[in-house]
Amino acid sequence: MYLRSEGVTVDLFFRLYQNLKHNFWLNFLNDVSIFIFKTAQMNTSLIINNDLVETQNYTDALSPQDRSLLAKVAVATTDQVDLAFNAAKNAFPAWKNLPAHERMYKMELIANEILRRKDELAQSLCAEIAKPLRDSIKEVERSAEYLLFTTQAFRNIEGRVITGDKMPGYNLFQKTGIVTYEPMGVILAISPFNYPINLAITKIAPALVTGNTMIFKPASAGAATAFILSQIISNLLPPGVFNFISGKSSEIGDYLLTHPDLSMTAFTGSTSVGRHIQKVSSVPLYLEMGGKDAAIILADADLEMAASEIIKGGFSYSAQRCTAVKRIILHDDVADEFISLLKDKISKLTLGRAEENADITSLIDSKTTEYVIDLISDAREKGAQILTGGNKKNGIIVPTLCDYVTKEMRLYTEEPFGPVLPIIRIKSVEDALEKANDSKYGLQADIFTQNINTAFYIANNLNAGTVQINGKSDRGPDNFPFPGIKDSGMGVAGIRDALYSMMRIKMIVVNS
Repeated sequence: MYLRSEGVTVDLFFRLYQNLKHNFWLNFLNDVSIFIFKTAQMNTSLIINNDLVETQNYTDALSPQDRSLLAKVAVATTDQVDLAFNAAKNAFPAWKNLPAHERMYKMELIANEILRRKDELAQSLCAEIAKPLRDSIKEVERSAEYLLFTTQAFRNIEGRVITGDKMPGYNLFQKTGIVTYEPMGVILAISPFNYPINLAITKIAPALVTGNTMIFKPASAGAATAFILSQIISNLLPPGVFNFISGKSSEIGDYLLTHPDLSMTAFTGSTSVGRHIQKVSSVPLYLEMGGKDAAIILADADLEMAASEIIKGGFSYSAQRCTAVKRIILHDDVADEFISLLKDKISKLTLGRAEENADITSLIDSKTTEYVIDLISDAREKGAQILTGGNKKNGIIVPTLCDYVTKEMRLYTEEPFGPVLPIIRIKSVEDALEKANDSKYGLQADIFTQNINTAFYIANNLNAGTVQINGKSDRGPDNFPFPGIKDSGMGVAGIRDALYSMMRIKMIVVNS
């Protein structure tokens, strides 16, 4: 971390921190680094060719909780974007040809360093995006695990040899095909605010281990945390392999996306931005966008279990997740009993500050907060019953449950990205399918029933990339494929699928 406070630079302090070996001093320096993070303003830089590059302009990173200034985030120019691409392009041949086991070893070093600086990174997440501290720690740990598992999965990816004699007109060994995999080139990774570390690593790990070089551009919210992560990564890699660019997407976004040296873009963020990327891009894309995940509760469901899962799925990190449960499609026969269970569990959720591990914390900014309140108000005005919440307390939206939500209400179709759950009532399985599929999104859906035949019938007819049976929507386990359809995405994440997406097949044919 590079911090500046009232003219004091502690660059040297953290260089020592990265190199000292004695455990006592490592622990001591880690504690001091957390103290400095909490008390000093951080100015970020760009990282190009492993050099810290200053900029003329900075944007403020404000705390979602009290709007205090946390950091000054560097704003890149198009000329600096060119420098980053040039560095990545020049580093590509040597990185591509580095023996795979050496690239894999460097990924392991990065994972270990992330774990060693876990507390610092978690504190940064907690402060910058108001993620509860316990969840911030889990995100850091999961990211290191993702790096290690990606490295192990890459170890098992092999080419193959094909003989041509299976096709008419060719004899054995007349033509022998050698199938190999090679990296794409320079990959642009764009991460969202809500998982500045994990959803960066899900792109960075497969891109780097397969031999690509990178430009990493985080969302403006979360960029200070992404800068700390980027320092860790770049310090352990050859110059130019990994480059960090921050700034306003309105100013450099299209320039990044259409750069002539770009080979692929991997993006996680809103559907509107994802669709724009599709329009302007001419390179392969992986897009992970929004969701309106439906949880279907049938009359024979285990209601206690279903209620517990939906509370976790619908309110964890104040529902600022693409995989959050965002609709409850509830059978009328059990509606009253199920709603009673939900209300009881909602009443036990805590509101407060992220560092205190409150269940519901401030949303990322005031604009998002007001958007969610507007959705609730619109539903109320059009006849929905507000069973819990519907208001703010100390600027935090109280967990909200809306019953009798209908198609005329914005909450029926729009993704809130906040702690509000609409209830849509149904009377049959076919009614449930119709309403669950009535969405432009198609990320995940959940089915709660004790009839496995019914579960598979619904799963086979739901328009969603993933269907969970008797469980909440969830991105993991990370070795599972993670697809999205319709306005929820393009391509497939998940460790093995991500590795293949960032390589291309090359055929070498031996003629004899």
